[in-house]
Amino acid sequence: MNSLIKLEITRALRNRKFLFFSVVYPSMLFLIIAGTQDSDQVPDTGLSVPAFMMVSMASFGALTAVLMGNSERIAKERESGWVRQLRLTALPGRGYVLAKTASAAVVSLPSIVVVFAVAAIFKGVRFDAWQWLALTGAIWAGSLCFAALGVAIGYLASGDAVRPITMIVYFGLSLLGGLWMPVTTFPHWLQEAASWLPTHAYAALGQAIELGDAPHAKDITLLVAYFLLFAGGAAWLYRKDTLKA
Repeated sequence: MNSLIKLEITRALRNRKFLFFSVVYPSMLFLIIAGTQDSDQVPDTGLSVPAFMMVSMASFGALTAVLMGNSERIAKERESGWVRQLRLTALPGRGYVLAKTASAAVVSLPSIVVVFAVAAIFKGVRFDAWQWLALTGAIWAGSLCFAALGVAIGYLASGDAVRPITMIVYFGLSLLGGLWMPVTTFPHWLQEAASWLPTHAYAALGQAIELGDAPHAKDITLLVAYFLLFAGGAAWLYRKDTLKA
């Protein structure tokens, strides 16, 4: 499993297109969306626009790295026969899922750090040292949930269908979860629905830390529950795919 993790990390870091969309793209979006609103406040959050969007775009970048990268890569590996070769080794199904999830989470770290650096340098976002460390750790750990989702989608869809399915899930969760705009701008019924999405809980971790608070128990519980659901689904789909092979 350790060898597979190293291989996955090396492959991802060599993919320039992947690095652009997971590392550079979120930082560009942050600068565009934050614009000149350095002192403006996001209603009902207690955060400035740059601080709010920093967490949102760091989360979005990590989501891009773990979800988009995992799903498409796994679907292609299934079609090329690479997964079939791995089944001939001693690597168990859970080891494959954990290796894919862990390697994707490692690759997501640069996207988080770059957004933070851009926010601090160009928008003057300032926090205490413990907050920067806590923000990095919370967003990085939270990305494991979506890494597991990427593995599940990679086994659920074929090579031709995986990209549109992933894009729908990717943009749907990002938009409805409040990564592109505050959920307070949504109708009340949609706010209630959004509060149960994993992306909403994901962004809420960082926003709580920015305010100097501990993440809410509901948000942590939701992310853990979604992780177990996605990881369990990915492992089941892996076994199902093995039986077909």
